[in-house]
Amino acid sequence: MIIGMFEQDFVAYVIFGLVLNFAFSILFGIHLSNNIGMQEMITSKGNKEQPILVKLSLFIPFAKMLITLYRVTILQLFFLNRGYTYKEYWIYMTHEEQDI
Repeated sequence: MIIGMFEQDFVAYVIFGLVLNFAFSILFGIHLSNNIGMQEMITSKGNKEQPILVKLSLFIPFAKMLITLYRVTILQLFFLNRGYTYKEYWIYMTHEEQDI
């Protein structure tokens, strides 16, 4: 047993969480590309590495999906509600602090 459930149930939760993550990530990517433009996203993308915890979150059910929803919340609350643009959010997410 893993975390109080059978291995098959745990694997099913992990797979379902990954499917939801990919669905949310694809929809979020489409939303950003519609508002910024694909060519503009390619030219303004930085080379920021994801933290190791984000990479390891693939193995925790629904954690990656919650990280994607957290990024959507950051976009709405701290960028769009304060008058910033989608492009400024994109630059914040893809550049290191010293690059900005």
